[in-house]
Amino acid sequence: MTTTIHQRIAEELGVRENQVAAAVDLLDGGATVPFIARYRKEVTGTLDDQQLRVLEERLGYLRELEERRTAVLESIRSQGKLDDALEAQILAADSKARLEDIYLPYKPKRRTRAQIAREAGLEPLADLLLGDAERDPRAEAAAFADPEKGVADAAAALDGARAILVERFAEDADLIGTLRERMWTRGRLVAKVRDGKQTEGAKFADYFDFAEPFTKLPSHRILAMFRGEKEGVLDLTMEPEEGVEDGAPSSYEPFVAGRFGITDQGRPGDRWLNDTVRWAWRTRILIHLGADLRVRLWQAAEDEAVRVFAANLRDLLLAAPAGSRTTMGLDPGFRTGVKVAVVDATGKCVATETIYPHVPQNKWDASIGTLARLAAQHRVDLVAIGNGTASRETDRLAADLIKRHPDLGLTKVMVSEAGASVYSASQYASQELPGLDVSLRGAVSIARRLQDPLAELVKIDPRSIGVGQYQHDLSEQKLSRSLDAVVEDCVNGVGVDVNTASAPLLTRVSGIGAGLAENIVLHRDTHGPFRNRSEIKKVARLGPKAFEQCAGFLRIPDGDDPLDASSVHPESYPVVRTILATAGADLKTVIGNSPLLRALRPETFVTDTVGLPTVTDILRELEKPGRDPRPAFTTATFAEGVEKIADLRPGMILEGVVTNVAAFGAFVDVGVHQDGLVHVSALSHTFVKDPRDVVKSGDVVKVRVVEVDEVRKRISLTMRLEDKPEQRGPRRDPGDQPQKRPGGPGQGGKGKPRQEGRQGAQRQGGGQRQGGGQRQGGGQGGFSGGAMADALRRAGLTRD
Repeated sequence: MTTTIHQRIAEELGVRENQVAAAVDLLDGGATVPFIARYRKEVTGTLDDQQLRVLEERLGYLRELEERRTAVLESIRSQGKLDDALEAQILAADSKARLEDIYLPYKPKRRTRAQIAREAGLEPLADLLLGDAERDPRAEAAAFADPEKGVADAAAALDGARAILVERFAEDADLIGTLRERMWTRGRLVAKVRDGKQTEGAKFADYFDFAEPFTKLPSHRILAMFRGEKEGVLDLTMEPEEGVEDGAPSSYEPFVAGRFGITDQGRPGDRWLNDTVRWAWRTRILIHLGADLRVRLWQAAEDEAVRVFAANLRDLLLAAPAGSRTTMGLDPGFRTGVKVAVVDATGKCVATETIYPHVPQNKWDASIGTLARLAAQHRVDLVAIGNGTASRETDRLAADLIKRHPDLGLTKVMVSEAGASVYSASQYASQELPGLDVSLRGAVSIARRLQDPLAELVKIDPRSIGVGQYQHDLSEQKLSRSLDAVVEDCVNGVGVDVNTASAPLLTRVSGIGAGLAENIVLHRDTHGPFRNRSEIKKVARLGPKAFEQCAGFLRIPDGDDPLDASSVHPESYPVVRTILATAGADLKTVIGNSPLLRALRPETFVTDTVGLPTVTDILRELEKPGRDPRPAFTTATFAEGVEKIADLRPGMILEGVVTNVAAFGAFVDVGVHQDGLVHVSALSHTFVKDPRDVVKSGDVVKVRVVEVDEVRKRISLTMRLEDKPEQRGPRRDPGDQPQKRPGGPGQGGKGKPRQEGRQGAQRQGGGQRQGGGQRQGGGQGGFSGGAMADALRRAGLTRD
């Protein structure tokens, strides 16, 4: 079956079978996806990391299918019911669903009515009536009456025969497969509000009387309705087709009848057989298919939600780093004060304070004095402000600081503090920042995530970063597997300085687990910084295989060998020496010398063990060694005088930062502390299937204000700047949901709109809120206007 698996994956990926076989061999041999994608291109025929991730996932599924297939064959064989035809059917099953359909009649189950009827000797009666409709059912059944077997009379015998046929119809694999696909293409999901739940479940009001075809339901609406059902607000029905009155014959019944040769020709047995078909459809088959399609809907929605979460996480991790610049982190708060931490260019915490500029203490001037002293003392360049409770007021404090002390040259940036509290209370934080109060650790994390979001965010469970929708409803295993893969790809794509990386960051490097990461940190603490990659081999329990997997992703800037600061793998150093000999220059002359390197022909250096893709990568790396794939650090310039929703007017063109991307559009921070929504239909003049094809979290974009609802705190934006007013009305759907900044109006009364000056928003966060793009309760921000506003008020999505 292994060959079949390889063939099938090759067909799905559109690649050659030998490419799949090579990749599978490497994966089975312990190689990681980042290593294979980067350093084994010749072996796999240049399969990239996305193809390899799909291959890895499909390989697991198909291997599970083969294990289940083996178990099914053994089970049926042990019952003495396996013949050649059935075995061929089982071997041809191409999915778990198809395999289970075939196995259903043979699957051990509790004693059913059909089984009891068989034990009473009624199967011959069922076969007789099904095979010859000329026979009168009641007359034939009379001969099978036997009180000693529990068959009191002819009616009881007919009931038993019907139970046998109903089970036979409902367990016919080919029939069920056909009907399932028919129901998927023709059926719809129907939602109704439960009596008395209208007020309590107002956030699901869009689904109080709702129906939509299965094939047209987007992920966020499916998840919303299932959440409504879970909370006891909605009743969901899997309806096989539209427009069929209760009690009327279903269009599916002829399929069942036709499968078993049942017609209505006025013969004695026709009516009984057709009644049996209807009974089978309504009591068994429809219920079975409804359960199957419920699972199918959920899995499709879950897969899409996981994909969205993973995509947003990738954007957040690969956001532009501010770099090695001294940064002051501000963790906002009211009663407990604003926690302040200054970290130097290396991320080391050098000072902490707690200030009380807000209510009830209102020590505004004293707080500015403290911040100015710290900034001058430590030569601070950037001020990172967490976007949680009191962020608006704290941002105004930073603006006042910059206004009063222009000589400090400070730049303030609002960043996401999602997960900062999780980090603060973690065991690693207590080891990394010993003696520092838990409340101050969050400020350190906020500052560091502006310097290097990837290095800091890897310390936090990806699920706690909160850039997804309905994440708490999703399969924990599926979500974790997907997010872990994203983190692994991001870390290895950027590379890691082995002499400064934290243990959590090292843990994500190809070939290094938690134990080896701790050993690397212990080794450098004991013996000092690594001077070259060969010294990494001296780390306890780091063997040849682990070194092969990790060496190319671990960088040593300013080490003994300039190549150790690049992504060139040590195994390829001999190729570099050959290149140097051909160029007639030393390494320092060649590195960064684009004209010289581009004059070389890569084919010249190809050998039996080193192929053209690797040589091409080496030359590219020598041209720009250690290049960071992340974008350059930039900030958005918010318009002067636009500080709150009341300052917005339709038609304004503003610069803003994309803070989150959902299936129905993108949320943008334009500096008024209330994200606006650019609906998917307003992202571009062309059709947009996936908003991430146009924008990503952290992007700096220009938008035009379409509508503003100051009362409901809703802002509708468009990126179609040239549209005339009558052209710009964006579409919406019942799942569209607004977003609101943490700690603002409508969140427990803890915040109020701030009055402040100009604010800079950096690509990495710029107001990325905790919990991602879905929040519970309508009317909490986002966009407004007509039907859009009404729909959002009733939207049935929740923010996790």
